[in-house]
Amino acid sequence: MCHSIQRLKPKPHLYIIFLLKDIPHSSPHTEIILIHSHHHHQSTTAATSTATTAATMLLRASPSTASFSLSTAVADNVNQFPSSSSFVSFSSQRRTDGFVMSVSKSESNNHSPVTGVVFEPFEEVKKELQLVPDLPQQSLARHKFTDDCEAAINEQINVEYNVSYVYHALYAYFDRDNVALKGFAKFFKEASVEEREHAELLMEYQNRRGGKVKLQSMLMPMSEFDHPEKGDALYAMELALSLEKLTNEKLLHLHSVADANSDVQLADFVESTFLTEQVEAIKKISEFVAQLRRIGKGHGVWHFDQMLLNA
Repeated sequence: MCHSIQRLKPKPHLYIIFLLKDIPHSSPHTEIILIHSHHHHQSTTAATSTATTAATMLLRASPSTASFSLSTAVADNVNQFPSSSSFVSFSSQRRTDGFVMSVSKSESNNHSPVTGVVFEPFEEVKKELQLVPDLPQQSLARHKFTDDCEAAINEQINVEYNVSYVYHALYAYFDRDNVALKGFAKFFKEASVEEREHAELLMEYQNRRGGKVKLQSMLMPMSEFDHPEKGDALYAMELALSLEKLTNEKLLHLHSVADANSDVQLADFVESTFLTEQVEAIKKISEFVAQLRRIGKGHGVWHFDQMLLNA
């Protein structure tokens, strides 16, 4: 047993006595006894504060201790607040020359680490370090990204490009000199650009996750969109509505693939980038279809075209 006395403050009769008991490391126990005289008018609260300082010194002296908890007492009635793994208990006893406050530290069988001391980066990173590819043709950025998700993204890229291709054909049709509906031409050209941008966003995301973009072939779209009963304007807008709904179904399929592979990041990307916008596009074109059905094939189509042109 080792005894040491340390004066905390330049006040008489105020000492802390450390009793370091030589017992096995698996069950460390240390007591700190605070003794002060009746002549020193220090309250129990202040004494407890001093004992807390002593406990801090104990913690520094025994870094293996996981945590402490504070307990206060009057006479022999000890109120303890144990932690999950170890505790420091405070108790006080009156004496003729003052009182004695003891601070004891012990460890329970629960070895749960204190909050903030659970992450050992150099240990936990070892398994990730072994997964870093050495071959130059392998992606360094790829992480938790399955082949199914990679293939589904490439399929959606192809969908977006094909829809853009059809919209571009519609733009070319309405821009003809013998059709001359410039508003419809403008609308479908902007729609074509938007779908191409969606494809590019998917390509960027594919590269960001360490996948490989594989562009697929596209079929030649129609070049004539006139309909004997509906006319070209209504038929083209109904075709656009069908394409937007088809695109929405494909996006939902991509989202389901992400869910099936527990790819939260891909699911979030699809939700935040495409799904809300897709619902808005379907609603907008649905209104156009309803309005064109009211108009018919007559003079009203030209007024609708002017509305699109000036939008």
